[in-house]
Amino acid sequence: MKNVDLVIIGGGPAGLAAAVAARKGGVQDILILERDSELGGILNQCIHNGFGLHTFKEELTGPEYAARFIEQVEALGIAYKLNTMVLDLAADKTVTAMNKTDGLFQLHPKAVILAMGCRERPRGALNIPGYRPAGIFTAGTAQRLVNMEGYLPGRRVVILGSGDIGLIMARRMTLEGAKVLCVAELMPYSGGLKRNIVQCLDDFGIPLRLSHTVVDIQGKERVTGITLARVENGKPVPGTEEHYDCDTLLLSCGLLPENELSRAAGVALSSVTGGPAVNESLETNLPGVFAAGNVLHVHDLVDYAAMSPRRPRRPARTLPTSSAAASSPAGRCCPCGAKTACGTRCPRPSAPAAQGIP
Repeated sequence: MKNVDLVIIGGGPAGLAAAVAARKGGVQDILILERDSELGGILNQCIHNGFGLHTFKEELTGPEYAARFIEQVEALGIAYKLNTMVLDLAADKTVTAMNKTDGLFQLHPKAVILAMGCRERPRGALNIPGYRPAGIFTAGTAQRLVNMEGYLPGRRVVILGSGDIGLIMARRMTLEGAKVLCVAELMPYSGGLKRNIVQCLDDFGIPLRLSHTVVDIQGKERVTGITLARVENGKPVPGTEEHYDCDTLLLSCGLLPENELSRAAGVALSSVTGGPAVNESLETNLPGVFAAGNVLHVHDLVDYAAMSPRRPRRPARTLPTSSAAASSPAGRCCPCGAKTACGTRCPRPSAPAAQGIP
C-alpha cells in the first residue's frame, strides 16, 4: 500500500484544476487516476468552441481547453496514471485501483478529491415502449463516435431532449451529412442554453418540438421509425401522434453525477443535486474526502466545473495580537487605521468611510 498526500479520482477539467490548485497551495505528493487513455475527460470529444471564456478570457475548443490544464499539470510535475480504473473507495480513504502495468494496487492518501464527472441518463430510465433495436444512442455516445472514432451513427435522426449535448449533436450530425428531422422536448421550454438553440437549431432549420415525447419505437433489428405525441400534464395526448421514418434516435435526457464510488464509500448524497452533500470547503461527510466538478452537481459550463475546486474559501477572520499589529506594515488593527492595540475603542469611527478603507 503506497502512501500519498492527495489522490484525485478523474482527470477531467475539475480533476486537473484541483491538481493544479493543490500543487500551487503547497501539496507535493499528488496522484491523478484517469480511466481513459489520455487526460481531459469529456473535453476530448467536445471539438466545438465556446469553452474558456470565463477561465482564460478567450474562446477555445474542448481539446484546447483541456490542453491548457494538461500543460500546467506537466509543468508542475504532477503524477498521473492513465487507463486506471478505480474499483473501490473505502471510508478510511483507501483507494483500490487497477491497470495493466501495476495490476491491482491500493493507495492510502491523506485526502481524496472525487472528480468523476457525470453520465447520461440511459434509455432504460425513460420507460419508452418498443423493442431494443440498434440505432438508439445517448447524445454523448454519438458525439464520441463521430468526433473521435470516425463513425456516423445514422442517416435520418430524431433527437429526444433539448439538453446542450443534444442541441450540439443536431448541428454536428447535420454537418456530417445526416438529416436531423426534429428535436423533441418533454417540457414546454428547452433545457439547453439559448446560444445553442440559435446556433445549432435555428441556423440549420431544425424544428424544436416542445411538449412532445417519444411514445413508441418501431423496428426490431434496427430502428425504422419513432412516434411522437404531444404531452399535457405529464401524459401523452391521444390523437396527437406523429410518425417519423428514421434509423437513429439520440437521447439527451439529462446528466447524473457519477457517484457509485461515493455511495460505496458511505458518502452522504444530496437528494436535490444527486451529488455528495458538502460543506463550504467542498468536503463530504467523510473527513478528508472532497468533491469537485460535475460529480458534485451538473454545471452548465465547463468553466464553472473547473472553477469549483479553485474557488477561494474565506478563512475564519482572526484578529492579530497587539505585537503583530505593531509590527505590521500599516501598524494597525483597528478598521480606521489608528495605531492602537486590538480591542481598544477606535478613536475615529467615521474614518473608514471618509478614507475609503475597506
